[in-house]
Amino acid sequence: MQASSRSIRLMGTTIDTKIWHEHPEPILDQVEELLYLYKNRFSANDLTSELMEVNLNAGVQPVPVAADLYELIELGKAHSCAPGSRLNITIGPLVQTWRIGFSDAKVPSQATIEEKLALINPEDILLYPDEQMVFLKKEGMAIDLGALAKGYIADKIVEHLKRMGVTAGLINLGGNVLSLGQAPHHADGFWRIGIQHPKKPRGNNVLVIKIGEESVVTSGIYERTLEFEGKTYHHIFDSQTGYPVATDVASLTIVSKQSVDGEIWTTRLFGSSILDIYNTVVAQEGIEAIIITKQDQLIVTPGLESRII
Repeated sequence: MQASSRSIRLMGTTIDTKIWHEHPEPILDQVEELLYLYKNRFSANDLTSELMEVNLNAGVQPVPVAADLYELIELGKAHSCAPGSRLNITIGPLVQTWRIGFSDAKVPSQATIEEKLALINPEDILLYPDEQMVFLKKEGMAIDLGALAKGYIADKIVEHLKRMGVTAGLINLGGNVLSLGQAPHHADGFWRIGIQHPKKPRGNNVLVIKIGEESVVTSGIYERTLEFEGKTYHHIFDSQTGYPVATDVASLTIVSKQSVDGEIWTTRLFGSSILDIYNTVVAQEGIEAIIITKQDQLIVTPGLESRII
C-alpha cells in the first residue's frame, strides 16, 4: 500500500495529511472539505464564520451554533475557568488589538489594553445546552478558539479517516501533529516526530521522539513575533496584563492521546514557572512534556525519556 499526501494552506498555516490506503484520493478530498468546513465554523478572523456570528452578537442576543462548535466552546470555557489556568478563550479583543502574526500588527496603548482587559472573562460566556446556543454577555467580547481549534480539528479528521478504513496516517496542522495507527515505513511501528529548535530556522530539530497513535503539540514564543522599538513581542498573551506572557520557556511540547488535550495543556501551562509546568504534567494522567528554556535547557518528563532518539 502506497502513501499519498495532500498539502493545503489554510487557517494561517500549512496543513499536511498523509495516509496509507488503496484508494487515497477521494479520502484526501473529503479531508480537504472537512478542513474548509471547520475553518468556516471556527475562525475568529473570518467575518462570515459561525464563531464570528457569536462574537458579532455579543451583548445583543444568544446565537444557535453547530454541535461541534458548541462542544468546543463548552470545553474551552471549562478549561479557561479552571483554577490557575492561563488558557482564556475570551482573549479575542486582545488578540485582535495586537494583531501579531498579521501585516497590521502593532503595540497598543495602555489605555486600549485596559479597555480590552475589561472584556476578557470566560465566566461571561453563557451556554444554553438544550438549544445549543451561546451568548456573550458584554458588547465587544470575542471568543478566540485559536488555542484549541487545531487540536480539535485534528482529532475530528482522524476520526473520519478511521471511519473511511484508513489504518495508518499522519496529519500535521502547522506543528500540531496527530498520528493514526502504526507507521508502515518503520519496522518498530513508531512514528518519528521532530521537535523544532526555538532559535533555528524551521526544520532544525532539537530532538526526535518516537510516538505511537498519539499527538504532539508545541507552543513557542518564536512562531509569530512583532519587532517594535528594539523589543520583540510574541503572540502568546497574558489575560491578566494584556501583554505577551513573561516566561523563561521558549517552547512547550505536550504529548497526549487526543490532540485537543495537547492544545489545552500547552496553553493552560504557558507562562507558569518551569517547575510548576513540570510538576503539573507529571501529576496529570495521560500527558507528557518537553520543555525548552530560553537558555537552551531541555527538560523531559519521565514518560518520554526512553522515547527520545
